[in-house]
Amino acid sequence: MSSYWGYMILAGAASLIGMLVQGRLKAKFRKYSQVPISSGMTGREVAEAMLQHYNVQGVQITQGKGTLTDHYNPQTKVVNLSPDIYSGRTVMAAAVAAHECGHAIQHDTGYAMLRMRSSLVPLVKVATPLQQYLFMGAIFMASGGMGNTILLAAIAAFSVTALFALVTLPVEFDASRRALNWLDATGTVRGAEYEGSKDALWWAAMTYVAAALSALVAVIYLVMRYMGSRD
Repeated sequence: MSSYWGYMILAGAASLIGMLVQGRLKAKFRKYSQVPISSGMTGREVAEAMLQHYNVQGVQITQGKGTLTDHYNPQTKVVNLSPDIYSGRTVMAAAVAAHECGHAIQHDTGYAMLRMRSSLVPLVKVATPLQQYLFMGAIFMASGGMGNTILLAAIAAFSVTALFALVTLPVEFDASRRALNWLDATGTVRGAEYEGSKDALWWAAMTYVAAALSALVAVIYLVMRYMGSRD
């Protein structure tokens, strides 16, 4: 069980990093949600202008619920913005709205990594609910026979989500790059507003880095456990 405790230490460290990053992102959200932009545009107006600039057709912009729930759904072609982002005239609203439109532009232009991520979604939906059961089975069942079969199944399930997390990284960084380039080129944000947008999107991206790290830790542990069971 020593390898289990080694995993718990690494997993705990990864979880701590994730919590710290989330806390930092929330602090940035509060900060930049109080900083108005000189253009006076709402998040919805930023999204509309960016989609029009790139001639992206058929994308709907809607107001959702909650905080930090903003996302783009490529199946329905909907940019869903949380209330503070949809109606806000702040640095945070502009940055997040433009970022989500970055995903819509990726979809419109056939960005390869977004296509790959979308193709993994059905597998992730199957693998995710099985992971906790497979993981517990991998820990407590004896090596050999059924134990090794469960280990291999756990490795497969966790590898799917780890791959999804890794593929998500270039998708998110690219969407932020597109957003920042457009915000700067059009003067939607200026000077310190641009730097604030860049800072906010950087910390948003770091949450995905933390998630990928946690996923990789689980896969590495399971692979090492499987290799050890064969010795």
